[in-house]
Order: sequence, then C-alpha cells, then structure tokens
Amino acid sequence: MVNKGDRNKIYFLIVVILALLGTNAYLYLKDRHQSQRFVTVSTEKDRLKLEVEKIEAELDKVNALNVTLTDKLQEEQKLARAKIAELKLALQNGKLTQGDLNIAQKEVKELREFVKNYSDEILRLEKENAYLRTQRDSLKEFANTANQKAGDLEKKNTELEAKVKTGAALKAGNVSIVAYKVKNNGKTIEVTRASTAKKLTINFNIASNALAAKDYHKIYLRVFDPAGNLIANGENLFEADGEQMQYTSSTSISYNDDNTIYKMDWINPNPFIKGTYSIILYADGFTMGKAAIELK
Repeated sequence: MVNKGDRNKIYFLIVVILALLGTNAYLYLKDRHQSQRFVTVSTEKDRLKLEVEKIEAELDKVNALNVTLTDKLQEEQKLARAKIAELKLALQNGKLTQGDLNIAQKEVKELREFVKNYSDEILRLEKENAYLRTQRDSLKEFANTANQKAGDLEKKNTELEAKVKTGAALKAGNVSIVAYKVKNNGKTIEVTRASTAKKLTINFNIASNALAAKDYHKIYLRVFDPAGNLIANGENLFEADGEQMQYTSSTSISYNDDNTIYKMDWINPNPFIKGTYSIILYADGFTMGKAAIELK
C-alpha cells in the first residue's frame, strides 16, 4: 500500500508537470502569435511600398504629357512628391509597429486619392489644350488660306493695274518725219539732203483710247543717227518699258481724244550726215511710236 506521504508527493509532481505543460503551451502560443504578427507587419509593409511605387509611376506618367501646369498644380505636385519620399523613407524602416502601419495606410490612401484627382485635372487640361491646338491649327490654316488668297488677289490686281496702265498709255498713229533747212530769217524749207538739213519735225496723231487720261502727257523723243548712235544729253533720263533710258528731247501735249495732229521739232546740234535717221516716241512709260527718214 502507498502511504499517505508518498501519495502527496505524487500529487505534487502531477501539479508541477501540469504547470510546466501549461507554461510551455503559453510560450508556444505566444511565440506563434508574435511570428504571425511579424509576418503580417512585414507583408503589409511590402504591399504599401509597392502601392507607393505605383502612385509615383502614375504621377510620372501624367507629367509625361507635358501639360503646362498652373501654379496651384505645381504646388500640389511638389507636396505629393514630398509625401512619396516621406513614405518611402518610413517604409524602409525595419522596426514598424502596427500603429505606424495604420498611419502609413491612411496616408497612402489619401495620396492615392490625391493623385487620382491630380491625374483627372491634368487629363482635363490635356483635352482642353488639344481642343485649343485644333482651333489654333484651324485658324492658322484659315489665315494661311486667307493670306494666299490675298496674295493671289494682290498679284491679280497688280497684273490688272499693269494691263490697265498699258492699255491707258498713248499710242501714236501716222508717224512721219520731215527734214527742214532753217534760213537766217527763221523760215524753214523742207529738204531731203543731209548737208542742208538743220532740224527734224515729227508729225503724229494719237489713237483713240477710252482708258487714256484726257490730260497733259509727257512725250519723250529718242533720235538715232545712221550709225545707230543715240543723240542725247547724258543727263536727260526717263523710265519706259521697265528700264531707265536717255532721251533726245521731250515735250508735253494735251490729249482730248479728238484726232488732233501733233508735231515735235528737234534741231540737231551737229551737222546731219547721209543715211537713215530713226526716231522712237515714248509716252506714259511705254513705246508710243516709231519712224525713220533717209537723208541723201
């Protein structure tokens, strides 16, 4: 039989064993809970890191649109960049508590919402800018077309003005030349010999022209000797047929479109020589008429 003292020892050992088992179980459950808590914290930290990187990538993507930002948007982007840097630094810390993670979760959520709103605003500006660019290009094209039409019209007007100017120029008809001898008393005698000739008289009328101005017109005369040399004073210059030329003599006539016969005298400062003298008349910047006379 087991005596009372031995029985008490057995009970005591059982109690000790149970206490040890309980302590081991408590420590096991505590360690398991700590391990699970560490895994949870580590996993959430990695998830938040990835989320922050996605938010930063989204911000970079939106900024790649090259939209001109307002001062307000520039300030908001600066704050977002600062918050991203702050969160990255915090999540790199290896000793984060659950409380730290809770705060980080809240800030990431707010940052995500901010970047979404920021992106929406940038996209709205991009659409608005695209519309404005389209309008600008349309206006530019319209302006170019208008300028081209204006240029074409100006060219046509210039051509028309040139045609009108050409059409309005006086044209001589029935141009003839007579050589005269001038006597001492001033009387003139028509001659055909170079040795006795002193002056040439050019007779002409003006062809009827409804476009020509009924006004005074300057007439320029160019005389060429039988060798083809222009007889002119080097200081006598005028413009005709698009170039500047020397002239022999000039006069003014009054044009009234009434078939008037005009004459223009030219006294040769030098002796005439045998051969053909030719003349050209000019008016209103264009050739008016031509004629020639042969002196024996």
